[in-house]
Order: sequence, then C-alpha cells, then structure tokens
Amino acid sequence: MELENLEKDNNLEIENKITNENEQKSFLETTLGKTINAAVDIGIRALLPDFIDEQIINIKDNLLEYGLKDGITKTIDDAIDLGKSAIGIFTGDFENVGQMQNAVKTGGLIDGVSTLLDTVVDKVSSAGLINDNIAETIKQGKDIILNNVESNIENTFNEQYEAIESVSNYINSWKQEFEKQDFNGMEKEYEKLEEQMQSIAPITKIIDEAKTIEVLHNLIKNNGQDFNLNNEQLELVQKLK
Repeated sequence: MELENLEKDNNLEIENKITNENEQKSFLETTLGKTINAAVDIGIRALLPDFIDEQIINIKDNLLEYGLKDGITKTIDDAIDLGKSAIGIFTGDFENVGQMQNAVKTGGLIDGVSTLLDTVVDKVSSAGLINDNIAETIKQGKDIILNNVESNIENTFNEQYEAIESVSNYINSWKQEFEKQDFNGMEKEYEKLEEQMQSIAPITKIIDEAKTIEVLHNLIKNNGQDFNLNNEQLELVQKLK
C-alpha cells in the first residue's frame, strides 16, 4: 500500500512538473511573441519612414501571413529548448525569471529572429507582395529591428523582476496581517496580490504560495473572518512559514 501511494505521489509530481513546464512555455510564447511582434513593427516603421500607416500594416500583415507569426512561436520554443540544455535544465520547469532570461539569451533567440526575418521577407518578395527595394531595405536594416527586439525583451524581463518582487512583498505583508489576525489588512494585501498575479511568469514556488494564501484567505473570509482553523487548515498555514 505504501509503495502504491509512493508511486501515485511520484506520478503526481511528474504531472505537475510537466504542467508547470507547459505553462511557462506558453507564457514565454505569448509574452515574448507580443514583444517581438511589436519590435518588428517599430523597426519596419523606422526603416520606411515615408510610408503611411496603411502601407506599413499591409507589409506587416503579409509578413505574418507568410510565416512570421508561426515562425516567432517556433523560434521562441527552439531558443527555450536549446537554452535550457545549455544552462543545465534537462527536465522540469524554470525556478526563477533569471533562468528564463538566461535560457532565452543562451538559446540564440535574436539569431533565430534574424534568420526568420530573412526567410519571411524572401517569401513575401517572391510572392510579389513587396518589391525588391522594400525587401532589400528591410534586410539591410535588419539590425535596427533586431536591436528593438533585444531591447524589448530585456525590458520585458525587467518588468517581470519588478512584478515578482511586488508579489513577494504582498505575500509577506499578507502573512504579517494574518499573524495579527487583521482581516482588513489581509484583504488589502490580497487584492493587490490578486491583481499582480495576472501578469507574472508562472514560477512554481510563487504560484503555489499565492494559491495557498488564496485558499486560506477565502476560508477565513467565508467563515465570518474567524481565525479558528482546524488541523487540516493549519497545515496550510505551515506551508507559508
């Protein structure tokens, strides 16, 4: 029976690791995808300053249709996988944002975007949707786009560092209010925590701690702000120590 329970625990742990890993990959695909997409847009506008918005949008739409959109996602995934191996994460999820940033950088994301741009611009040009002069301008001025991509990615990770620091502060403040059994103070910190959690990277330790706080907070709230907890609920409190 003990062996069976051990196997169940191990299977559950593996499933959780896979879930967390997939959530992190999805987060990076979405967040970095938007970041790269915006940087490409800014770069094209800088390279073609005499073009009106409608023309820029048309060029961008053609690039997206001919592989830029799906290519960005694949380039991000490839960089994550390569970067993980390079920094020694062979299985499991990232433990912090620093590992995410290091993996993306080490995995050659910028080089991947560079190659992707060449490929997509050539496809759009071959299809006759942009003329050779525009294609050459974009390719020759590619460094402007790539510099924007690199700068935007760095800003994105810096925002994540700040967001996670804020979450950690809200968690600690909530704990302090909990120790004082001040539900109004807990509520204020919980609301700030809940809002900030919408935009942070899914780092397992922080997510688990925030979920524990969510359960405890709502237990006390729905129980008329009564801090008399049963043994099972007190076990949750111990997780926050």
